[in-house]
Amino acid sequence: AAHEQVSAKLACPVYFARPYHSWERGSNENTNGLIREYFPKGTDFAHVSEERIQEIEDKLNLRPRKRLGYRAPIEVLEQSLSRRRAA
Repeated sequence: AAHEQVSAKLACPVYFARPYHSWERGSNENTNGLIREYFPKGTDFAHVSEERIQEIEDKLNLRPRKRLGYRAPIEVLEQSLSRRRAA
């Protein structure tokens, strides 16, 4: 219910996928698969350090993606933020 405030603050729309319609969120499903390469299903995150999670997060955010024109997600984010600051 706070999504309306988030949407207004960021000046961007918020979309919701229907439950059990995984094909509506392909990028999300792909990212879940990449995460599973490091943390198999059933991993108890109580036994995974914050440092290890950050390490994997950094690896994934630096990994080029076809969907992003072979740029890394962090590059796309930084470019978007710098455009927003310049406007």
